[in-house]
Amino acid sequence: MKRRFRYLPHTADVSFVGYGKDVKEAIENAALALLNVMVDVRKVERSKGKERSIAIKEKAADINELVWFVLQDIVSKVDAKSLNAFGFKVLKLDRKNNSLSGRLMYKYTGRDFSLLGVKAVTPHGLEVKEGKGNATVKVVVDV
Repeated sequence: MKRRFRYLPHTADVSFVGYGKDVKEAIENAALALLNVMVDVRKVERSKGKERSIAIKEKAADINELVWFVLQDIVSKVDAKSLNAFGFKVLKLDRKNNSLSGRLMYKYTGRDFSLLGVKAVTPHGLEVKEGKGNATVKVVVDV
């Protein structure tokens, strides 16, 4: 199995990089790394409960800002609604217009699987890189 994300050393906050064959997959894996900080994703996935989703739609000036908006929207929705979120799926990524639509997946379980509170996704150090057949999204979150 290919590595989806990796946590990086950081002095005070949490830093990670999401990997993918393209930017779309790297964003999904960065979102998974973010959710894994906030919620025990494995326990949510294994738990019984009805799967649901919430729409995430963002538009920005460039790809870095777009990823920042999307990840911050995920943080806001998980925090505001106390969601047991376990994944994010990009449905459409329009690189020409720097817009994205996707679905944040969560379950109603009757239990709280929260882990660490994330205050915000920081724009500083956020970096999207594309190569031939691969992409990365590097992120720092304020905890």
